[in-house]
Amino acid sequence: MAFVGRALITGSTRNIGLAIAERLARDGAVPILNFAHDEDQAANALARIRELQPDTELIRADVTHPDQVEQLIEEATANGPIELLVNNVGAFLLKPLLETSLDEWNRMLTRNLTSAFLCCRAALPGMRARQEGQIINVASMHAGSVRATPNSLPYAIAKGGVVALTKTLAKTEGAYGIRINAVSPGFVDTGANLPGDASTRVPLGRIARPEEIAATVAYLASDDAAYVTGSVLDIHGGAFL
Repeated sequence: MAFVGRALITGSTRNIGLAIAERLARDGAVPILNFAHDEDQAANALARIRELQPDTELIRADVTHPDQVEQLIEEATANGPIELLVNNVGAFLLKPLLETSLDEWNRMLTRNLTSAFLCCRAALPGMRARQEGQIINVASMHAGSVRATPNSLPYAIAKGGVVALTKTLAKTEGAYGIRINAVSPGFVDTGANLPGDASTRVPLGRIARPEEIAATVAYLASDDAAYVTGSVLDIHGGAFL
């Protein structure tokens, strides 16, 4: 059975986040879209998803700032509980360590890991009170805990932290009826810079579409995955075997 509750997806007005919102809306859920900067892009995303689910909401918040995260959760719960949180916000950097600035290091950790920590911390009390809920984190096959990738140290460290966050919280929150999982994409067609040989490194012969990442999120959110928690599902077309 598909997930049909209220779902807050961070960074959900483009690419993987938008694909997740669209898939969940098609399945009958009520997406709560989130953006930080691009108002036109956000308005277009909202119109697109509202064609599928008229109750779709849109909230502006930079999830790297604690006060804005608290406000986001407050606004998102105004019309009902958050039954699913998808921590999708992230940023990518491919750069040798000796050329990486401290600001770039901090940005990778803040965007990819601190944002997920802040959103989990803000959303979990409500889920605990209801004795139910779900969190799905978007990690990466480039996480250092999964596979070492050259010239991606701060990104790999941050996404490795997302994996650790997922598994650690799954241990503690299961007692409250809360499932916490992650998806770990490989190469995805999002417009980000990818190695020139990315598709040739994939046994299936192509990079993933955002909709394929969204399909895995939809599975984890569904009742079909009711006994799945603490898992990190790899989505890489065989490239990281």
